[in-house]
Amino acid sequence: MISSAFAQSAAGGAGGFSLQGLLPFVLIFIIFYFLLIRPQQKRVKQHKLMVENLKRGNKVLTAGGILGVISKANEGSETVSVEISKDVIVDVARQMISEVRGEEKLKSAPEKPKIKSKAKK
Repeated sequence: MISSAFAQSAAGGAGGFSLQGLLPFVLIFIIFYFLLIRPQQKRVKQHKLMVENLKRGNKVLTAGGILGVISKANEGSETVSVEISKDVIVDVARQMISEVRGEEKLKSAPEKPKIKSKAKK
């Protein structure tokens, strides 16, 4: 019932292991490593180093978009205290600090110069 040509073609296709079939997958993995995996590992390492070196007075940007100045950073603590406005201090997880903008403190709004009026008498 089964033709002999059909049966022979199925058996003939089951050849041995070939490195040429594996080569495209190896090349794809190498490309992914250098374009995706390695740069991501560098970013993670830089972020970890930045979070470990946070100190009082650093101007930071949180992952939520809040800009503030670190007012208290205890080494070994999971959180830092960030002053986001005058006398407004919030605790933020260290890992949620996305960027250190500088070491200078935030400048408050400049005060308007007081104009002294000279009254003539």
